[in-house]
Amino acid sequence: MLNRTRLLASIALLALPTTAFAQATPQAADAAAADDEIIVTGTAGGGINRQAAAFAITNITSDAIEKAAPNSTADLFKVIPGVSAESSGGQNGANIFVRGYPSGGDAEFVTLTVQGVPFFSPPTLSFLENTQLIRIDETIERVEAVRGGTGALFGNGQPGLTVNFVQKEGGRDFAGIVKASIADYGDIRGDLLLSGPLGDNTTFMVGGYYSSGNGIRNPRFTAEKGGQITGNIRHDLDRGSILVFARYLNDHGQWLLPIPVVRDGNKVRKFGNIDPGTGVLAGPETRLSLLPDGTRANLADGRGAKLVNLGTNFDYEIGDGLQVRYRASYLKGDADTTGLVPASTATTASAYAASLGSTVGSLTYVNGGQALPGTQQVIRAGTWIVRKQIEDFTNDLALEWDSGNNKFTVGAYYSDFSSNDQWNLGNVHLLTAENNARLLNLTLANGQVVTNNGFTQGSFFNVNAAYDGREYAFYAVDEFQITPDLRFDAGVRYQHYKATGTLENNDFGVDTDGNPNTLYNNGTAVLNGTFRNIAYKKGAWSWTAGLNYDFSSSVGAYVRYNRGNTNPFFDNLRDGIFVSPRVDNYEGGVKVRTDLLALYATLFHTRFSGLVTTVIQNGAPVADIGGARSTGLELEGRLRPVDNFTIAFSGTWLDAKYRNFFAGGGTIDLSGNRVQRQPKWQWRVTPSYDIEFGSDSKVSLFSTFSYVGDRFSDTANTQSLPHYFKIDAGVSVDINRALSLAVTADNLTDKVGLTEGDPRTLGQTGGEVVNARPILGRSFRFSVGYKF
Repeated sequence: MLNRTRLLASIALLALPTTAFAQATPQAADAAAADDEIIVTGTAGGGINRQAAAFAITNITSDAIEKAAPNSTADLFKVIPGVSAESSGGQNGANIFVRGYPSGGDAEFVTLTVQGVPFFSPPTLSFLENTQLIRIDETIERVEAVRGGTGALFGNGQPGLTVNFVQKEGGRDFAGIVKASIADYGDIRGDLLLSGPLGDNTTFMVGGYYSSGNGIRNPRFTAEKGGQITGNIRHDLDRGSILVFARYLNDHGQWLLPIPVVRDGNKVRKFGNIDPGTGVLAGPETRLSLLPDGTRANLADGRGAKLVNLGTNFDYEIGDGLQVRYRASYLKGDADTTGLVPASTATTASAYAASLGSTVGSLTYVNGGQALPGTQQVIRAGTWIVRKQIEDFTNDLALEWDSGNNKFTVGAYYSDFSSNDQWNLGNVHLLTAENNARLLNLTLANGQVVTNNGFTQGSFFNVNAAYDGREYAFYAVDEFQITPDLRFDAGVRYQHYKATGTLENNDFGVDTDGNPNTLYNNGTAVLNGTFRNIAYKKGAWSWTAGLNYDFSSSVGAYVRYNRGNTNPFFDNLRDGIFVSPRVDNYEGGVKVRTDLLALYATLFHTRFSGLVTTVIQNGAPVADIGGARSTGLELEGRLRPVDNFTIAFSGTWLDAKYRNFFAGGGTIDLSGNRVQRQPKWQWRVTPSYDIEFGSDSKVSLFSTFSYVGDRFSDTANTQSLPHYFKIDAGVSVDINRALSLAVTADNLTDKVGLTEGDPRTLGQTGGEVVNARPILGRSFRFSVGYKF
């Protein structure tokens, strides 16, 4: 945790004028002009024209965000080539994978920034991927995504994906947006944006949203609730500018987890009354519980964050061709998780009793006491609680010297971050295997008592830990325009990482009442009051070089190599894993931009070493360690065959396999297996057509056809996930310059597609009934907006 001295220092630094690393640039008025937009993410200085950049970039405008109609922050990332984003976990709890970079989940190789500043330096922690810490609303001007390239040098040195949220800013005139929306399943949301001048050289923007509802997977209580407010003030100086911004987020939603489904080969259908698109185990009976250790839990708390994020950008010319740029961010808050996690597949009560060595003596509802037969379908699921208090202070200072055809940048980066964790995993209930499951009590015929108020087990893993991390980095980048058509850039970065932590130890396998016939409290994990310390430090070099050549004003090509490194996360260090991932990436691309066609094609080859995939198995973290290689092709672009008609498209072909990758404590060689959770093929096509009525009225029709190919849910390639095809659609109507209406449909054909199997039951394939996490079912959202 940051001490008081460092906290005061961070507040003082945030009050200084700061950085233009991700300075917002005015959004282009039309799609063609957007291709000329200056990209500021993962670049030196004030940014670079997209056509001149020697790395892969996706620029998502506010119009593209509306057409994508993302149901969460992570869901927007589905439009980025080379990225697999699983948003089936709800508003939070996404899994995001990049270019075959192997990981078990969360978003290990994804860095999120606001105005170019990483707001939480670790890309991910267990039960925390950083899309949990930010929401998309009307305050976002655009989203830039850089894959590989120079991202390994700037910010926190991310060799995978860097996503930058660029805020809207005020203009010369006062303006605003009011927007209200409602989903067909009842959730409501309101958005507001205000902006304008505060003086001759000063502008402001403030906006946000509030939403509430049960969610599409209705647990029969309010599970989605909260909002976000963002504001900034910009002041233009005689030779530079300062931007100060602040964001408050207090939002949580249901953590959606695998549910029982029936697998018939590659076909998936519902189990019992649990609809794959809208069903959920959670319900009124499981919402509130007193856990076996006396902790109170409320599933309505869900997964989300309550935090404050402050930041600043400063850009100032201190001499001819000499610029100073500073950026900083401070974040503090909570990122908690409460969820109902499956611990078994659905089976009959008789079969469950047989697995315990007996038969059913009695099976009754906890609430009401009615008896049920042994043929009743049951499932076990645990109430997991994870509490995280996080804090981060990040700042980056750079000097840039621009002399003719050469621009040289040197900089220093410092980040200080912490996480205090309290986990209570397990707490397994016996439930009816149905939608909004009910609690059950079970006694065996041999007299053993399986449950207590529906609990079959207490905690199997606890964490009480305090972690601190610091990163220091120095970087230097040179960009040289060799000829008007040929541009070269190269750079190096040295980063030193230090992490410490204090953890309380568990006693495992405790029988808390000393009675072996009360099965519900046997094998319990209990924190024992003793502690151990962890410590790690290491430095590493990263570097990159790229060459871009413009054959004409419309056609260009580039090649690049980069070496990147990441650090072991707190959770790896806790489990005794000290390996540091290293990434070597080779890529080349072609860029075509004409009035008819905009096309960006990137071919890449990536080698990985020191990778770790960790899951909870049999009550403990289990790690697979090794390397991998991936080769892929990314396509992205727009086709405009006639006026007012556009076809946007993106796609990825990926061949990613493990190399020298071992499981089972190094005894099982998984080399040659496909990297888990990432398909060979995925693509999206979005046609849109605008019908104009006069100068102020317009109807826009759009639809998205997307395909996700076959994948494996696990490293052993035993849990297959079949391909699926999904259709989204929408229509928006600008009645006049002020008033607009819109309807969007998600998963129009109500397709059942699986994003993961059961990560807590590795290798599971047996039987028709399996646990899996499907995509969300068909839904519609209606909105009305007013601009002034």
